[in-house]
Amino acid sequence: MFKRLFLVTMVLASLGLVVGCSSDDQEEVEYFGEFFLDSDFDKADRVSNAPAIPTSADSSTTAVWPVYNDWGDTDTAAARQSGLAWDANSGLNWNDKYALWIASMPKIDTEDGYYKTLEITNPQGKTIPAPVLECAEVAYFLRATFAAWYNLPYMLQAIDSTGTRVFMGHFGWRTVSGRYKNSNLFKSWYQDYSGGNYTAANWPEDSRLRAKKLYGSNDDFQPFLEAGARAGTYFDEMFLNKRVGHFLILMLSNFGSIHLADSSNTFNIKPEALREGDILLERWQRRGIGHTLVVKVVKPGITEGKLVAELVSGSMPRRQPKWENDVASKRYFTMEETGGEGTNWDGEEYAKLGGGIKRWRVARAQSGYYVNTMLPEDVDNWVSSTNYTAIAARPDQFEELLEEVSPDQKREAVLAIIEDKRAHLRRYPASCSARINREGAFEELYELMEDEFYTNRAEVDRRYRKFEDYVFAELVYQESKTCCWNSSTSNMYEIVMELAEKTVREAGSCATPPIFMNNNGYGLFQSYAESIGRGHEWVAWSADESCPQSGVPVDLEAEHLWVDFCTIVDELLPPLACTTAGDCDDGVACTVDSCDVGQCRHTPDHNQCGAGETCDAGIGCVGGGCADDAYEQNDSLEEAVAISEGSFDGLMICADDEDWFVVSGPFTASISFTHANGDLDMIVMDAGGTTLDDSQGMGDSETVQVDASGDVFVQIYGYSSAENGYSLTVTGL
Repeated sequence: MFKRLFLVTMVLASLGLVVGCSSDDQEEVEYFGEFFLDSDFDKADRVSNAPAIPTSADSSTTAVWPVYNDWGDTDTAAARQSGLAWDANSGLNWNDKYALWIASMPKIDTEDGYYKTLEITNPQGKTIPAPVLECAEVAYFLRATFAAWYNLPYMLQAIDSTGTRVFMGHFGWRTVSGRYKNSNLFKSWYQDYSGGNYTAANWPEDSRLRAKKLYGSNDDFQPFLEAGARAGTYFDEMFLNKRVGHFLILMLSNFGSIHLADSSNTFNIKPEALREGDILLERWQRRGIGHTLVVKVVKPGITEGKLVAELVSGSMPRRQPKWENDVASKRYFTMEETGGEGTNWDGEEYAKLGGGIKRWRVARAQSGYYVNTMLPEDVDNWVSSTNYTAIAARPDQFEELLEEVSPDQKREAVLAIIEDKRAHLRRYPASCSARINREGAFEELYELMEDEFYTNRAEVDRRYRKFEDYVFAELVYQESKTCCWNSSTSNMYEIVMELAEKTVREAGSCATPPIFMNNNGYGLFQSYAESIGRGHEWVAWSADESCPQSGVPVDLEAEHLWVDFCTIVDELLPPLACTTAGDCDDGVACTVDSCDVGQCRHTPDHNQCGAGETCDAGIGCVGGGCADDAYEQNDSLEEAVAISEGSFDGLMICADDEDWFVVSGPFTASISFTHANGDLDMIVMDAGGTTLDDSQGMGDSETVQVDASGDVFVQIYGYSSAENGYSLTVTGL
């Protein structure tokens, strides 16, 4: 994500800022300063970076956590101990253990239930859902957290606006010569309770940390903790060493995806070396905006020699990390923006922008200094940042390496991405990245539908476009001040959509809806909000990120690839719903023929009504209901029904219902259903509840596989209490 890299809790007297003092005379004010790359992409990255911070800094007042271990350790007393995701005497180094830790985090629902995220357990056994963060922040948070918990060296590098080389890490914020400006004295100012015997019941709190927030928009709320909780509260709940929490507030507010693209902090790797904890960077410009995804799952595919990989990522505005399925993840790995062939809008080669698959450098002590380097076993996996041919080849290599997906699966994955970006816009209607990514997905959909389904672009728009796409049209990022505005709200989305629909319906003949963008301000939308009594819900524009385009009088629309709005207006904006048979909301004559042929205009996408339902004009599908199937009551593992190979039709998932079956492995089990009527997922587990495989896609089918023999349990359920009928097929291996 693009981030203005500002220093928080810093003092700079020359700025003339007011300084406030805490009880221990600690000075904490905000200092604003932008930080840049430590190395240019046109210079070959070194396997071992130059010496940086002296190891003597470990005992300084700026230190955050003590270092006892080295990333390469495998046989020290600490390395032989068991940990969060590995057994005692594992023989693994700490980089290997980091990968296991990332892989071990279980999948859970987000706070709003809209998608899947992950859950984190600390060494004291305290379990908390993943925090609400931006995408690069997720990667930094995970790596620094692991290093702090296991007393490993950690270091990031950058250049400040004066050309000074700066470092952030376990030693605090420093230059080669000492403390950086008046940065935090973590060891002096904050407490470390790591040596105490604490549990969730007597967890120590740091009131100053709990009050802190991350820089930027007011979007780092952690609603699953307590009302009003911010990032500082989350870190206070996660760490006994409170210095780590204060350090994360500072680091995450200042380092972004551009510093992950910097070869001083990460290095490029070969696709076949992929493992959990690696970072996939999407870069479409040399400076500024990008997207960071963390590799969460890497496992063998069904086809010999193939891999399945899954990614997680935060977003801007901030969110809990979203866990992508394997189909959506493959799309990211194979995009040209992740360092592949092609050029951006400025004619720059994507391979030269720092994108693609990367691995963290490790800080190691050498000759009395910490250097950011790599472990010896990674040298063979390394791709030089100036080997542009090898870098550009990686997306195509991932196309071959990752498990092949069917055209239907690709289509469902792209449609899911489009809908995800729409959902983001419904919460943050000014988001330009969501508009750009939505249209990027539509470009993929156009190509896929033409190549695999022989469907032209006009028909794709007729089937899959929505009215809101035209209202929230794509803008040119560098030429549109709307793109700097992260504090727009869902209430504003409702106001904009209401105005857009009113404008089109009252036009008499087809008129395109007003686009939500800056047109000498946003007066059109604000005035409408005031006219309907919602003026207090309209939020004034603000530059919530670096905004050199803030002075443009009118935002610039991107070149649109869609069909003209008026050619599909009836599909995008169907006739108004009838309140009673014979008349319409606006007084225009209407009949219940809007429900003919079993379809109902008052349901999403004019869906067919379900069994036993009728289409009630102005309401939607009514009647019917969800009936138990012949295998009920099989609602738990203990009530699971034993089945063997074969096909089982007429099955039903009702709201808050689950179906459980006992099957003897090895086998493959698949369910088929109509996704538009309700999203179903499936999991297979052993008798102890350990997940053996799962399938949680966005298409019309889900498939799991078990290679081992013996009885296992298949669980089928509705995502977010969805209801749907399905058929189940079990095939032996």
